[in-house]
Amino acid sequence: MDETRSSEALLLGRVTYNGFADAWPQRDGEFADRFNTMPKYVVGSTANAARWTNTTVLEGDPVEAARHLREEHEGDVVVHGSAQLVQTLLEHDLVDELRLMVFPVVLGTGKRLFGATSDKKTLRLVDSRAVGDGVLILIYKTGRDAS
Repeated sequence: MDETRSSEALLLGRVTYNGFADAWPQRDGEFADRFNTMPKYVVGSTANAARWTNTTVLEGDPVEAARHLREEHEGDVVVHGSAQLVQTLLEHDLVDELRLMVFPVVLGTGKRLFGATSDKKTLRLVDSRAVGDGVLILIYKTGRDAS
């Protein structure tokens, strides 16, 4: 909840956006109210902005769109899920902080969290805590802030 309260906007890939747009508008409570009212930006020209209030579809280059959002918003622009988008943003040094949640479950298969990059990406652990039933929240600074 703290992360959502401090966020100014959401930036999502099309697949994550579609899943969120199916789920969040029907939910109530402080978290849902914040999610539903904050500005949302979705990368992907086939996304339907009308599915969820305060949504803008960003067309064109997602890297340039993310750079523009960073300039436009003073507060945090948060990406949830959206692995392909996060990978692109990491590759172009547009991620200031990674907040990873590690759940105590071994599935045996699945997607890689990080794909190939053109160069080593340094991370520095700045906070960690356990919540709930053994879930770890790990917060890393990236790029220049990681040194």
